[in-house]
Amino acid sequence: MLPNAAIPMVPAGQVALALSARFGKNAPAIGGGLTWRVFSAKPDSSGSYRLVKEDTSAAPTLVLPAGPYIVHVGFGLATAVKPVNLLGPTVHQEFDLPAGALRMEGRVGNVRIPAGQISFDVYKGSQFEPGGDRRPIAERVATGNVVVVPAGTYHITSNYGDANSVVRSDIRVEAGKLTDVTVTHRAAAITLKLVTEKGGEALANTAWSVLTPGGDVIKESIGAFPRVILAEGEYRAIARNEGKVYEREFKVVTGVDGDVEVLAR
Repeated sequence: MLPNAAIPMVPAGQVALALSARFGKNAPAIGGGLTWRVFSAKPDSSGSYRLVKEDTSAAPTLVLPAGPYIVHVGFGLATAVKPVNLLGPTVHQEFDLPAGALRMEGRVGNVRIPAGQISFDVYKGSQFEPGGDRRPIAERVATGNVVVVPAGTYHITSNYGDANSVVRSDIRVEAGKLTDVTVTHRAAAITLKLVTEKGGEALANTAWSVLTPGGDVIKESIGAFPRVILAEGEYRAIARNEGKVYEREFKVVTGVDGDVEVLAR
């Protein structure tokens, strides 16, 4: 348990509330990253609970008028709430917050995917659990960023680029520990070009569609040489320029970035 700051002088009718949090029973104290909020115990006429005090210290001591309150502590996405009745000169309250941290990165083979090209969404529970709330609890988390969550099972969706390179993974987060997750993508970055001859200049104002062999549209864009990240597999590129349509089939191999040229003829 972290030592609270020295108990201040408490005026008559006031009570010192010493707060601390730990990762669980018989677990270490949480040394930072906490947000404490103390609310009135009774709602006002609008039904809201008035915020009385807020503090971001690891183990604050708050001086408040005697009486009942509701204390809320947040640590990332983990929270705990307790009703507290302040009687006597000092009241000590310790909160259990069984939370852990999650840090993610993506790779193609042994190559780390640069920040800005990949993001992660975090969901409660396993991806194989039927039904349930499928809204993410954390969205578009960048590579290397730390997300604090209650201990438990989660699944993450890793989005490399903005086309179809998506990987889903189940993970387990333990209280008081940082869980590092590396997601491996089988994909490559492809640059599309419409040219009049092999190795020629790309034609501007070209509208592009990338389709699966079955005809499903994976990505659409406009430009002389758009770059698209695609999962490993076979595709068909369709280019539209000045009222004419050109196409080419191509294959994506994991980790093999390159150009796909469509001949305008």
